[in-house]
Amino acid sequence: MSELTITPDMTMEQILAVAPSAQRALFQRYHVGGCSACGFQPTDTLAQVCKDHNILDVPEVVRTIQNAELVDQRCQIDPAQVKAWLDAGEDFTFVDVRPPEERTSTLPGAEPLDFADSGRYMSLPKDRRIVFHCQDGQRALDVASYFIGHGFSQVWSLRGGVEGWLAEVG
Repeated sequence: MSELTITPDMTMEQILAVAPSAQRALFQRYHVGGCSACGFQPTDTLAQVCKDHNILDVPEVVRTIQNAELVDQRCQIDPAQVKAWLDAGEDFTFVDVRPPEERTSTLPGAEPLDFADSGRYMSLPKDRRIVFHCQDGQRALDVASYFIGHGFSQVWSLRGGVEGWLAEVG
C-alpha cells in the first residue's frame, strides 16, 4: 500500500472515505469520536477536531491514522486462505463476532463469540492464530484491532466477512 495522504485541512468525511480505520484509531488513541461528548461532525477538518480536543501534535494524529490503515490492510485475510487452513486441518481459532440475532448463516469451523465470557479469548496465548469474522468484515476489523492492541501477534479479520466468503469460496 502506498503512502496514504491525509492533511489537516481535510474534512473528517474525506478522511473516513480514504481511511475507514480513522474513526477507530482516533478513539483508541485520543478518545475522540466515540460518543457525543467527544464526537465530531463530518464537515469538521482534522485541524479543527484536534483543536477542539486540545491535541497539539496534528502530524502525530495524521501518522496515527496512516498507521491504523496499514494495520487494517495487514490484518485482513482472504476467505480462500482461511478455507485452505480449514481444509488442511490447521490449528487456529475462528470466531464469529456477530451478535446472535445476526447469525442467519454460519461459516464452517467458526465458533460464535461467547458474549457472556468474551474475556476467555484474552487468556489465549498471545501467539495463537485467531481469525475473526462478521457479516461484512468491518466489525471483525474492530475486534482484530483490539486484540492486536493487546499484544496478540497472529490475528486476522476475514476480508469481506460472510459476504466475502460467499463471493470467494461459495
